Amino acid sequence: KLAKISLIKRIYKMTIIELFQKLLRFKSITPNDDGAFDFIEEYLGQEWKCIKVDMEGVKNRFFYKKFNENPQHLCFAGHIDVVPTGKNWEIDPFAADVIDGVITARGAQDMKSGDAAFLYACKHATNFDGTLSILLTSDEEGEGTYGTIKMLEHLRDINFIPNYAVVAEPTCEEVFGDAIKVGRRGSINGYITIKGKQGHAAYPEKCINPVHNFASILPKIAGIDLDNGDEYFAPSKLVITDIRGGMEVTNVTPNELKIMFNVRNSTNTTKESVESFINENLKGLDYEFRTTQGSFPFVTNKESKVVKAMESSIKEILGVTTKHSTHGGTSDARYFGAFGIEAIEFGVINDTIHSVGERTTVKEVEGLTKVFEDLIGKF
Repeated sequence: KLAKISLIKRIYKMTIIELFQKLLRFKSITPNDDGAFDFIEEYLGQEWKCIKVDMEGVKNRFFYKKFNENPQHLCFAGHIDVVPTGKNWEIDPFAADVIDGVITARGAQDMKSGDAAFLYACKHATNFDGTLSILLTSDEEGEGTYGTIKMLEHLRDINFIPNYAVVAEPTCEEVFGDAIKVGRRGSINGYITIKGKQGHAAYPEKCINPVHNFASILPKIAGIDLDNGDEYFAPSKLVITDIRGGMEVTNVTPNELKIMFNVRNSTNTTKESVESFINENLKGLDYEFRTTQGSFPFVTNKESKVVKAMESSIKEILGVTTKHSTHGGTSDARYFGAFGIEAIEFGVINDTIHSVGERTTVKEVEGLTKVFEDLIGKF
């Protein structure tokens, strides 16, 4: 019992950097948390309630603390999982030592820096007008099928969906504090098969060559902007990602041609409008076509309370006037947007994520923590 009390005291006295290092030392490669969630539950202590949703080897945790009965609910969110380390690291990618003010480790930017910052800020919050919560998953870097989305579905079912969310993914570009994400593009995948009739290349009149039939159409769709973009999003561009057909011989024409494409879409382009565009351009051809949508675009209004509060805290703590961005791929923020939660993202500089030698600085992690503390204190 005394040993347990001593451990709890040591945990409580952890500095933000000690907490960050502790999280980095868990080898939490998707979807394994490597014991990180047990530690986090102990770190937060009994004042924080925990909801667990575990499915198909994925662990999801929702910690919350009601300070009063105000319905205002602010959630910090992230993922404990990291991508595999890869080869040729000059140091142990899970050692997490501080060298000249820099910590080099897998997950340093993406995104245990953010996790550590909001865990520390929330644990040490002494007052909040409503409910503070923390949502963590062990499957963001993977398929995400049983990750954040499942916890949000559960929270919806028990009528406990947050009003606001801060996802602590790395967002800054050149200077720490220079960008917050207020939205994300969606992602639409397309699969086209142009039908033909295989034959001898010496007798083209006896064949139906799908490559020839598609050749004049390719320039009409490849790299085309499907909308004009807007204040938040660049134009939605149709990007051809694969074309293949034939038998890798010179004397046989192909029986079919397969094309794949991707559209990172704004809120101005939908899956249905992409389908209409392709079908219009393929008129007269014998073809099959289908689309899938992996994620949907969202944008949080620039006048939202959480946007304004984050701008203010960044200015107050870092002295930086931040900009709004929707740049980049996808994150779990898209799930919060889909549930009508006003969500933003803010974290450290993003320049080494997923790479060999991923790293961030002590100064950024300490600064991020102070920003989150200020946000909580003034929200």
